[in-house]
Order: sequence, then C-alpha cells, then structure tokens
Amino acid sequence: MEDPQSYPEEMGPKHWPSSRFTHVMKLRQAALRAAREKWSDYVLFLDTDNLLTNPETLNLLIAENKTLVAPMLESRFLYSNFWCGITPQGYYKRTLDYPLIREWKRTGCFAVPMIHSTFLIDLRKEASTKLMFYPPHQDYTWSFDDIMVFAFSSRQAGIQMFICNREHYGFLPMPLKSHQTLQEETENFVHTLIEAMIDRPPIEPSQYVSVPPKRPDKMGFDEIFMINLKRRKDRRDRMLRTLYEQEIAVKIVEAVDGKALNTSQLKALSIDMLPGYRDPYSSRPLTRGEIGCFLSHYYIWKEVVNRGLEKTLVIEDDVRFEHQFKRKLMKLMDDIEQAQLDWELIYIGRKRMQVQQPEKAVPNVMNLVEADYSYWTLGYAISFQGAQKLIGAEPFSKMLPVDEFLPVMYNKHPVAKYMEYYESRDLKAFSAEPLLVYPTHYTGQPGYLSDTETSTIWDNETVSTDWDRTHSWKSRQQGQIHSEAQNKDALPPQSSLNAPSSRDEL
Repeated sequence: MEDPQSYPEEMGPKHWPSSRFTHVMKLRQAALRAAREKWSDYVLFLDTDNLLTNPETLNLLIAENKTLVAPMLESRFLYSNFWCGITPQGYYKRTLDYPLIREWKRTGCFAVPMIHSTFLIDLRKEASTKLMFYPPHQDYTWSFDDIMVFAFSSRQAGIQMFICNREHYGFLPMPLKSHQTLQEETENFVHTLIEAMIDRPPIEPSQYVSVPPKRPDKMGFDEIFMINLKRRKDRRDRMLRTLYEQEIAVKIVEAVDGKALNTSQLKALSIDMLPGYRDPYSSRPLTRGEIGCFLSHYYIWKEVVNRGLEKTLVIEDDVRFEHQFKRKLMKLMDDIEQAQLDWELIYIGRKRMQVQQPEKAVPNVMNLVEADYSYWTLGYAISFQGAQKLIGAEPFSKMLPVDEFLPVMYNKHPVAKYMEYYESRDLKAFSAEPLLVYPTHYTGQPGYLSDTETSTIWDNETVSTDWDRTHSWKSRQQGQIHSEAQNKDALPPQSSLNAPSSRDEL
C-alpha cells in the first residue's frame, strides 16, 4: 500500500480529512484480509499509542468468547475506547451507563454500540466474515469516520460489540484537536506513559522502535530537589523514570527517616513540640514521622541558603503530574517574572483547606492565587528569601508538622494560639491554580502508605500511630468547595488544550 507523508486538504498533522480516514480504513482492511488468508483464529487491532499494561489481556479477551470485544482503556479523564450511546446519525450520545462502566461502578462485559482503538475479532465465528473496515457498507450515510464506518459494518453484520472492564488492561491518550501540534501529541503521550507507571512497572519501548534521546533540564530553576526515603526504592525509581520521561533533572535528597530517630537525637537537635498541638483529624500529638518530614524540608531550606539559590523547586516522591506539567510550570514562572511579583513560596501541589471563600487572584498573572490555609508539601517553589524566613523562625523548639508550619508563616493558620509562637509571619505565599501535582494515592485507597502517619508519638517511641481509618474520608476529600469559593478569577478562558473533541466522553 501507499505510504503518504501528507493528505489532500490536510491543515496540520492532527487534522483528519477524508483521505486520511480512507488510508487508515484501507490499512485495517488489509490487516483483516491478511489474518483471514492465514486462517488465523483471532486478530487483535491495537492503535500505536494505546498501551496494554496487563500481560493477560489477550487471554482474557479470548475467554470472553465474543465475536467483537474490547478491553476498557483508561485516560486522564473519562474518555475511553467505547461509547454507550449513539445517535441515529452515528454520533456519540451521552448516557447514564457510561460513567458507571468507565469508573468500575459496574463491572463485567457489556454490550455497547461502539468500541474502537483496541479490540479483538474472533475469526472463528461465522458472522465475522461480514465485517469490513473498507469500503463502507453500501447503505452507510453517516459522517466519514473510521470508527463510525466500522460500527455500522458491525451493526449490519448483526454482530454485537462488547466492552470489558473486569480488569485494568491499559491506557490510551486523549484525542487532540485538528489544530494542535506534534509537540502537544508528544506531551499527551508522555503523560499517558507516566500515568501508567503510578501502580505498574514502566512500559519499555520495543527494540524495533527508535526513541529520541531525552535532554533533562531544571526548567529554569537553580535546583530541583526530590525528597525520598532511602528505604522507598520503589518510589524513587518511579519518580526518576517519570521525571526523565518529562525531561526534568533533579537532585535526590535522602529524607530523614522518622522511624530511625531516637530520643537522644531529638534532644541533641533541641526539638520540642509546639505546646498544645493536636492533629486536627485524630487529636494525636506530633509523630516522629512528621518530625522526619519536617527535617527533610528544613535541610533543603538550609542548602538553599548556603548555596545562595534564588529559585528552587521541591517535590516529594509520591506525586503524580498534571498534563503538560513542564510547559505549564515554566510558563507560570515566566509570567511571575514578567510581572515582577515578589514571592517567597509557591505551592504547585497542596490540599486547599479553606473552602468557603475564593482565594485572591494575583493581578497580571494567570493561574496564580494568594494561598490561604493549605495542607501538604507535595511540591512548591521557594526563593532564597523564603528559605531564610523559614529557617529564621527557629521552629525546632516549637515544632508542628511542616504543612501546618507553612500556613503559620504566611499568617493563614486558623488556630490563633499556634501563630502566637511565631512572631514574624509575613512569608509571601501563593499557589498555582489549578494545581500542577497531586498525590499518587489518597488516604485509604489501594496503594496508600504514609510514613508520617504510620509512626510513633514524638516523645514516646513505644506508642505507635497510624492513619485514622475512621476519619480517612476527611483527608481523602478536600472538602466541598462552594461554587462561589472557586478561584475563577485566576483562570483564563477555557483553553483549547483541554477542550473536548467530538469523540470525548466527559
């Protein structure tokens, strides 16, 4: 077959004119014909940007004993490789069933009017002989689109399509708009790769695929620190691979392990808990895990000051990255520099705790707000002056968890008696809006593990602590942000990068 480098009427690399649809349909028809000529029992169609992470996918699909069946693939939104509804004109139709299947609230193998991208055809079934990708059926009048043409062919052949979600099978990227670029396609696919790595080993390229070399950099920061416990090699390996795929260079900082801290070490550092501190969820005092976490961040602040670093990024080892993370963060920091904003701390990942009122948008800088009371230290940028202020507060003798300490330092903590112990509370703190990193797992989810919660009481190593299962929903949910409390003023008009295409399920 011909191998065109471009197509008539093509307006860009992501534009699909009829000639491009025709070429894809002819390719699939040639593959189907070749499978039939070889007397194959089955033929598996798999788009090149679909990622199967379950090695048993083929066996599981065969076991379903269906003529035409697809494994449900995951994406960063509700988009997947099936539809639950279809209009008389062949277009996508919203249904109540779709989110139930897509979010595994119903599991099984379901009859649907459309599957695409990755699917298995059982060529042993007599009805399969009527299936065709090209040319379109003589009665076909719908829009000229490869997946719609095949769905019509299946219907005319009397073959029911099925989607299976009994297992997790793999991932597919979000489809792009016709005006988008190959660079955006690359970013889209990279994000699919790193999402697949959160709970699974990395997806390695075939030896027959040429992979362009990566050139990691620091995104304009003087240094990027990644905090990791030495005994958490799994997290370290995942993060290093995830960062490498995004071409981000980091310095690993070995975290202070709270489990290894003893009473003598705490006394030598003159560490004492802030009087009256209690965890807001479990009412327990400070844990040694929380002290270890605080010290890990504190020693980074010390290095920032000692090395005179003007602009530093700090990330923890249990984060997942927003789509186009690198591009969005670099643009945000460029916009901040252009606006000459005087900043000292910028959250890029946090849990917003004040959800009754909107946070104040920053003039002349889109996607940035003045931070109110927040939890978590997943990721943040810190300036030289900011690090100086945090160190200068001398927190060891009045310690509380680091994510409680930061709101105290920018004067937004709701417990006034905590703030009384810190006289200077003028840290200039902001937050990206929307956030750019999130936790890989929330409290109580499969895979969740907390080295700060699963620990011992700070001054009594015989008293063990763990995350409070009776209140896990509190820390898993940020809280209902009232519509009037959303930070709308910081957001630009809907970006085309995230606008849904006609094939999307939202």
